[in-house]
Formats: sequence, structure tokens, C-alpha cells
Amino acid sequence: MISRSFFTAKRWNKTLLKHRIYLKTDREEMTMKKLLVFMIDALCSCDVEFMRTLPNFGPVIENGSYVHHLLPVHPALTYCCHVSILTGTYVDRHGIVSNERLLHCQKNDTWFGYKSEVKNPTLLDHAREHGLTTCSLSWPVSAGANYTYNWPMVVPYHYDGYNPLQYLENGNATQNLLDAYYWKYGRYIKGPDSSLDLLTMAIAPDLIRDFGQPDVMLIKMCDLDSVRHRNGVYHEKTRDQLRKHDEEFGVIMETLRRYGDLENTNIVIMGDHGQTDVEDVLEMNALLKEAGFIRCDGSGRITDCDCFAHSNGLSCYVELSDPEDRQMKQKVREYLESLKYNPDIQLAYVLDREEMKQRYHLAGLFDFVIESRRNISFSDNPDAQYIWGSRIPGDHYIGAATHGSCPERQENTTFIACGPSVRKGVVIEQADMVDEAPTMARMIGFEMPEVDGIVLEDMLV
Repeated sequence: MISRSFFTAKRWNKTLLKHRIYLKTDREEMTMKKLLVFMIDALCSCDVEFMRTLPNFGPVIENGSYVHHLLPVHPALTYCCHVSILTGTYVDRHGIVSNERLLHCQKNDTWFGYKSEVKNPTLLDHAREHGLTTCSLSWPVSAGANYTYNWPMVVPYHYDGYNPLQYLENGNATQNLLDAYYWKYGRYIKGPDSSLDLLTMAIAPDLIRDFGQPDVMLIKMCDLDSVRHRNGVYHEKTRDQLRKHDEEFGVIMETLRRYGDLENTNIVIMGDHGQTDVEDVLEMNALLKEAGFIRCDGSGRITDCDCFAHSNGLSCYVELSDPEDRQMKQKVREYLESLKYNPDIQLAYVLDREEMKQRYHLAGLFDFVIESRRNISFSDNPDAQYIWGSRIPGDHYIGAATHGSCPERQENTTFIACGPSVRKGVVIEQADMVDEAPTMARMIGFEMPEVDGIVLEDMLV
């Protein structure tokens, strides 16, 4: 357990002075501040009050500031959000439009993974240009990134085999980390009971001790998201998982106290999106079959279609087979608009490409985006025979709870910061996800040009 005075603790390892970087101001030299980001997937704004009571999260909230309602990008999916957090740009600019790479009018389970797929530079790219050491652990869409230390979230989502190294080698993860840790910690991501969080929490403290604290360090934890998908947003097991994350965070703080530069480190605890409890599951492609837009053979296999649905969980992309067919586009739109008045479906909006780009800064392989006023999750199973499906515990789109909606839907997430660059006691009621990267850059002494967000000046000294 970390005491509430740990932010004033002295560094234990004086030899790490050589890792400190200095910037000159007009009148004096000052120590370059560091940044540590502890990302908790599916952390919700409603979690903050409980986190106050925990021994390690509590002091950060008490001694720092936070954004109560941090609005994610659209769609509020893990990979879209993680990339926006680091680039400070919306989806239409960075290009990661979903968790999976979309294929024309067919379902695809291959997820984005490679930094080269991101169209904008990240916070860590800018930090490297300023001479800072950078580290990313278990962050999505980061394989092959030119960071000092990198262990990406690139092993396939459903992989349960015993050779995860095949996805990490050849430059996807940095060789320094593979050489140092795969031989003893690779076991955590092998087999059907693999755990990325166990791996991350094994590597993170060792890395700080063995290599010295990086100037910018990202640590991503996954398990709260899994607990909520399986059990629901407010289930008692979410508090058990938050306690686990609090203990993990405490290990990182104690590691910084012993081997790092805690007194000069800005600490950020953040989420990527919230979650919403699911009432029903709508098999959207089955609905399009019933309406005649998708045609199948006698065995139920799709032979031809006018449009196809791609699930984002709480929202859904509808893609035309021929986007140049204006007559079909109008026909599909009229059908989707009619679903606003269906008492079971109750679509909240039907927005086309131009409308989505203007309202939500979203562009991609779709012609329409839809979402229900109800807490309906959309499934894109092309083989579904019935319009209404079932919630599947743990499924990232149709579990007991999910996400992927417009930014305004509850629960959304939060952004908590504490450290030498952060004021104490400031609560910003609402901000946007694209504000995080420029704000974190300012914490450690540089600006990020050409971003969509703004610096949250009220939080900073």
C-alpha cells in the first residue's frame, strides 16, 4: 500500500540522475518532467468516487485534478479511442475506424495492430523528436512503433495457442524487451487462460528497474473491460477488479519511488471509453435479409447484397455494395429512417458519410451510421437466421455490457492527473478525448502541432 504522502517521497536510486534531461528557460535550467500513463480499459466516470477510497488511486485524486466526463470519439471502441488519445485527432484523420479492419460487404475478425496504419504522429513520436525516451506496454495499434521500448497489443484477440512470439518478433515488439522478458514472462500469454494484464504487470516494474524510468511510459490494463462485458457496468465484480487495478497501480508507484524519479513524474490515470448495459441484441444483417437487401442461397449463405452491416457494438455501420448507386442509397436510407418508428428498434439517428464527418469527425468504409435510443447492441453475424439475438457473456460487442456508441451516451470515461505540472483540486466537468494528448505533451514541456484537441489549461500549473 502506498501512503498518501508518496508524491513527496525522495528518489531512492540516485544513479538515475544520468537519465534526467534538461530544458533551458529564459532564466534558468529546470529538470525535464516525466509522464506515466496508467490506462484502464472501460474505466467509467462513475468509478471515480469509489477510486477515492482506494489506497493507491485515492492519493492521486486527492492531490491532483480530473475531468469528470471525458467524451470519447465516435465510435467509442478501444482501438479508435486509444489512437485518438495519443494523436489528439479524430477518427477521420487517424484512420482507425473500428477495432477490426473493415472488408467490403463482409465480416472480418482481423484487428488493427500496426503503428504504420495510424496516419498521424503520436505523443510518443513527438516525445522522441524532443530527445525523450519512450515506452508503450500493451497499447493497441502500436506494433512496429519506433519507440525506445515497445510491447504492443498485437497477439490476435482470440489467440489461445502457445507461440505468441510469432506476433511479437520481427520488429513488432522492440528486441530489447523480448530479449529481457519473453523467456520468463511469455508464459502469461500462452494457452486458453492467457492474461495480458499479468504480462504487463510483470514487465512494467522490471523495465523501470532494469533500464531506468522512461521519460514517457504508457501502461495499459485490460481486465476491467472484460469484467464489464461479462457482468455489466455496475456489477459488484467491477469493484473487485478496480481493487486489483489499484494494487497493480501501487506496484508501479512503489517502483517509481525505489528506482525512478517519482517527484518529477506526472501521473495520469485514464480510461478509453465507458460502457452501457445491453438490453437487446439486434442481428442487423438478418434484418437486412428480411427487408430484401441481402439475398441467400438455400443453405442460408449470402450470395449477393445491396448493403451490409458492420457492428460497432452500440452503433452500426451500414455499407452499400455500390456506393455510386444513388437510387439504392435512397432506398436503403428510407428503410433505415423507418426504423426510427419501429417500437422495438427505435433508431436515434441515420447519418450518412458527410453528416458523420461533420457531426462526429468520422470517415471510413461505410455509407450510413445508425444507433438506437434503446440500449441495443448490433450484431453483424452474416449467418444469423433471427432478427433478435442473445447477449453472450464476455463478447466485446454483444456481452452483458458494451460500448461503441456516439460520445454522449452514458457511461463515458474520465481523465485523472497528478504531479509537478498539475494543479490540485481542479475538476473539469467535461472535455474531449482529443484534448488529452496536447495536455499530456504540455505536462512534459512541449506542444503537439496540428491536433484537433486543446490543452486543458485549467488543470496545469
